[in-house]
Amino acid sequence: MPRYRLLIEYDGTPFVGWQIQPTGVSVQGALEEAILKLTGERVSVRGAGRTDSGVHARGQVAHFDLERAWTPSKLRDGTNFYLKPNPAAVLGCSEVSPDFDARFSATARHYLYRILARRAPPVLERNHVWWIPRALDAKAMHEAAAGLVGRHDFTTFRATQCQAKSPVRTLDRLEVTRAGDEIHVRASARSFLHNQVRSMVGSLKLVGDKKWTASDVRAALDAKDRTACGPVAPASGLYLMAVDYDVEAR
Repeated sequence: MPRYRLLIEYDGTPFVGWQIQPTGVSVQGALEEAILKLTGERVSVRGAGRTDSGVHARGQVAHFDLERAWTPSKLRDGTNFYLKPNPAAVLGCSEVSPDFDARFSATARHYLYRILARRAPPVLERNHVWWIPRALDAKAMHEAAAGLVGRHDFTTFRATQCQAKSPVRTLDRLEVTRAGDEIHVRASARSFLHNQVRSMVGSLKLVGDKKWTASDVRAALDAKDRTACGPVAPASGLYLMAVDYDVEAR
């Protein structure tokens, strides 16, 4: 039974998220339906990251098994044909070893959060950025972000419905940079808690507004209390950019 790995891009705006839900169209469900139409086989597509409704991806990774072998390029092109009109596309497809798991074989996940900080609202980037109609102090946000890097109990920045067994995670990277009118927050870790990135960005935005300081962000982390978190940033600005694997899993 061959196993295939997909590299996927999608606009999360119309989806209920990655994972299949009782109602609404999910990315996982759209992929499974497209593969069924193409191959005649009902498969289970496992993703590296369970993105929420409205969250986008430029480098989501998933795997699935088929009874019959297919040429990867035909799987890619055929799946894309049947994915229409959903705003999702398979960028790449390859056959991998049976022990490859898109979720559990991953060694790092990389996210980007985009904030548009300008007076005029977004038009072309609507639903793809968090619009803040004023300037933010990106330098102060970056300095505050440094206090969250490392291994910590991230209870404060964890959704109350998060199902992870432990709130302890190692955050390898959290950087804030300016790109014209946009402020970019980049986060990297082996794994993240539910809503962790959006929760951290929401608190860093308060620093950019000069309502919080770096000390306030650190105090919120040390409180290990969800109520100490700033407002959670909206889903529209978040992107799953890439997922890393060991060479053996590529």
